[in-house]
Amino acid sequence: MTNPSEFIIVGGGSAGCVIANRLSANPANKVTLIEAGGWDRNPLIHMPAGFLPLMKTGILDWGYHSEPQKHLGGRRLYCPRGKVIGGSSSINGMVYIRGHPSDFDQWAQFGNIGWSDRDCLPYFERAEGFVDNSRKGRGLEGPLKTLRHGIHHPLSRAFVEAAQQMGLPYNDDFNVGEQFGVGPTDSTMAANRRCSSASAYLTPVKTRSNLTVLTRCLVTRVIVERGKAVGVEYLRGRETVRLYCAGEVILSGGAVNSPQLLQLSGIGDPDDLAQVGIQPIVELKGVGRNLQDHPAATVKQLASQPVSLLPFTRPLRSAIAFVQYVTTGGGPASYHGGEAQAFVKTQPGLAAPDLQYFMTNIMYTNNGRTIIQKHGFMLYFTLQRPESVGYVKLRSSNPRDKPLIDLNYFSRGRDIETMRDGIKIGREIFAQKAFDDYRGEEYGPGQNAQNDADIDDYLRREVTSNYHLSGTCKMGIDPLAVVDPTLRVQGVDGLRVVDASIMPRVVSGNTNAPTIMIAEKAADMILGYDAPSTALHAGMIPTSLAKQ
Repeated sequence: MTNPSEFIIVGGGSAGCVIANRLSANPANKVTLIEAGGWDRNPLIHMPAGFLPLMKTGILDWGYHSEPQKHLGGRRLYCPRGKVIGGSSSINGMVYIRGHPSDFDQWAQFGNIGWSDRDCLPYFERAEGFVDNSRKGRGLEGPLKTLRHGIHHPLSRAFVEAAQQMGLPYNDDFNVGEQFGVGPTDSTMAANRRCSSASAYLTPVKTRSNLTVLTRCLVTRVIVERGKAVGVEYLRGRETVRLYCAGEVILSGGAVNSPQLLQLSGIGDPDDLAQVGIQPIVELKGVGRNLQDHPAATVKQLASQPVSLLPFTRPLRSAIAFVQYVTTGGGPASYHGGEAQAFVKTQPGLAAPDLQYFMTNIMYTNNGRTIIQKHGFMLYFTLQRPESVGYVKLRSSNPRDKPLIDLNYFSRGRDIETMRDGIKIGREIFAQKAFDDYRGEEYGPGQNAQNDADIDDYLRREVTSNYHLSGTCKMGIDPLAVVDPTLRVQGVDGLRVVDASIMPRVVSGNTNAPTIMIAEKAADMILGYDAPSTALHAGMIPTSLAKQ
């Protein structure tokens, strides 16, 4: 007889590691976590500067690209997703941003009771272990370690000064209160190491006797019998394995893999499933719809003196930095280089910022895979509230085939208009007195791009994904909602989705911290616990475990 406290978690990424930790904290629960990638043993994962070579090589990535983008001249965009324990939290840029309070209040306004900012805040606090214990509103005891490297590089300091010269206020903490302004970046790091969801939540507890972690196993479908999820089928090499449980199946594959798996299981839009020869068992037309992301673009500036980080990207210097990091834990590879950022409103009447800027002390293209061999710097900015939405659909019924991903960028005209404003604001920042000692000629869009049509052409040629795919199994009560406010899949018992795909609207800022928050909250829902009131009131586990 199977234990009713059994759980199968599909995906060991930002959310899956959290769920595995929290559910297995009770020894009576039997938890199996299944991950398609391997363990996070590559040293580049844990070295903060390693995210750039990981991006360039794609060695821990699913290798996803979008379909040709109709409004971008047919370009196919790179959509990296981590294929390793820790998921995308093992390969991302380590930026810790919770989002704007209005993001979560909007979720609640859509009918998702219990998901307002006030409801979500205790879970942000419970997850976080911020190194500065004097800060109010920040979690201090949680597993996800965060710190602030500080603003040290002369170009980063010039950016902060220039933004204030053009009227932006200094903001000492984007994660508490008002998001508007310019200030320091907080990072998911512990000392000089990346703090992924895996290192925060899974590694400290992976030897629990009631927790099994299966790696390099590709889940191909959820087994549904008489309207209930009773297990999963997965590939281990060439072998097909079935794993059953009497409790719940929890999908945490992310905004691409979770809708893909639902569709492979016959859960989705019957018309979409029929196109690839899959018999529908549950009609849910919203599966794979509502795909949202933060489009990203840059304003690039040549430097009048050799102050950029370019030398550190060259093979010899990179090798020296790697050896220094491995032997001492310090040196230039011990931080990711992102010191300062800004949240900007393109119009004064907006309730919240609609653009996010990062000062980048080097110039690159092609998602960081091509370093421009000139001393320069750039503002990397993203659209925070895109109106354009896309979809994820099956390419075929073969689970090894990559799904169709259509980001559908700029299908709504307002998006490109806002990003055009973003180029102009970036130029204005670089034109301030603070950059007088460093400013050379504009490299991109370039001095020939002056009118709106020229800027729009540049954006269509240069815009990339900021890798914040979300929304494809959205939470809600409307006809296209895939999960209800308790994250249960509509029409299927014993099946939940817990990852960024449940976001009805993408949050304002980087998505890793909100995804971890979602998983923390989901764990309480699954186990039937009340929400904590503070970071130290973990509720379901001892404080000693919360500190892991």
